[in-house]
Amino acid sequence: MIQGTEGYHFQNWAQTYSCHPEQYFQPSSVEDVRQILELARRCSKRVKVVGGGHSPSDIACTDDFMMRMDKMNKVLEVDEEKRQVTVEAGIFLRDLNEELAKHGLALSNLGAVAEVSAAGVTGTGTHNTGVDHGILSTQVMRLSLMTASGEVLHCSESVNEDIFQAARLHLGCLGVIITITFQCQPAFRLHERQFPSTLTEVLDNLDFHRKKSEYFRFLWFPNTEHVRIIYQDRTEKPAQCTSSWFWSYAVGYHLLEFVLWVSTFFPGLVCWINHLFFKLLYSGKEERIGRSDKVFTYECLFKQHVQDWSIPMEQTKEALLQLKAWLENNPDTVAHFPVEVRFARGDNILLSPCFQRDSCYINIILYRPYGKDVPKQQYWAAYENIMKDVGGRPHWAKAHNCTRKDFEKMYPGFQKFCSIREKQDPSGVFLNTYLENIFF
Repeated sequence: MIQGTEGYHFQNWAQTYSCHPEQYFQPSSVEDVRQILELARRCSKRVKVVGGGHSPSDIACTDDFMMRMDKMNKVLEVDEEKRQVTVEAGIFLRDLNEELAKHGLALSNLGAVAEVSAAGVTGTGTHNTGVDHGILSTQVMRLSLMTASGEVLHCSESVNEDIFQAARLHLGCLGVIITITFQCQPAFRLHERQFPSTLTEVLDNLDFHRKKSEYFRFLWFPNTEHVRIIYQDRTEKPAQCTSSWFWSYAVGYHLLEFVLWVSTFFPGLVCWINHLFFKLLYSGKEERIGRSDKVFTYECLFKQHVQDWSIPMEQTKEALLQLKAWLENNPDTVAHFPVEVRFARGDNILLSPCFQRDSCYINIILYRPYGKDVPKQQYWAAYENIMKDVGGRPHWAKAHNCTRKDFEKMYPGFQKFCSIREKQDPSGVFLNTYLENIFF
């Protein structure tokens, strides 16, 4: 019988949420998972599965049983003809990327962080950018999950199709994901070009930029007109890296953290910091060519609070202009750079923020220099109101203040997902406080 650990302290990467589960488990087999669920039933306990713990919200927190799948991390099968890979759900993307590279394969899109599990990134709707690319869940071709009763369900577009369209973005509330099959493509290199622009120019030429680059995104520096445009496109050229300025990123980031810490005592400095660091670190041009997964992922700097909402793509300009106007009317608001703007193709996954519409994601952050918080309530509330006003839907892994009433309006497939969840988990074994706020 698998043994749990008492006294475990869970904390997410940003150190913004934590919990002390009664028992902490690390199963290494399907039978281990079944035994944990059987014990939970006998003890009337809930079970929360956690991946890499990178989500800046309390989605992984529980006071009952916590299950980390990091020991179920194998590549089970590589089908080079179909370009598909089947993995255990606990594998981290950093390890999957290396295995795929050995077989001349790659995922067509990845989020910014590689220290995350396969089930975690798909289950929370992780995304990157590119109008021809969906969220990471759209790359899932098949999966298997274990229900609270210990039954293993195999799901795809031809088997248990309704459950499949729910489980590709499952929030951890349908069962324990055991295996995932991803659609891959031949390995490729990306040519990344970064260069400065202005918010006015980008918003006036959004269609041009979206068509110009396969993976286009831009960074806006609040309280300024400064924008950093990022193009990433496939290339046959060999790997290389060039830079147009001498500033070391490491030196710049350490200085940034110190300056932001100083600004916690003098919030009025933030708008000047945004301007200064654009000039110091981001006003030049930069290029690099590298393996796709190495270019997709990047360093998230230091601890932070994050909000990230999806809105209809056609509302991009309106939403950013509203946010810009609000910040101009509230000059004492702490609004750290960058506001990151990305794009994604619509899909048919029930709880996908891109369900039935091409979307724009607008991501805002507040850094926590040396772990120190800054006031965020006013900025957060204004941002959420603007996102709701233009038809937004929050990223499931990020902090938000939405309730079931909000989601019923936002998601055409929400009621269907709820019906599937209630059928799959009638006793609420896989619920926690975060999920109760969503479904009740």
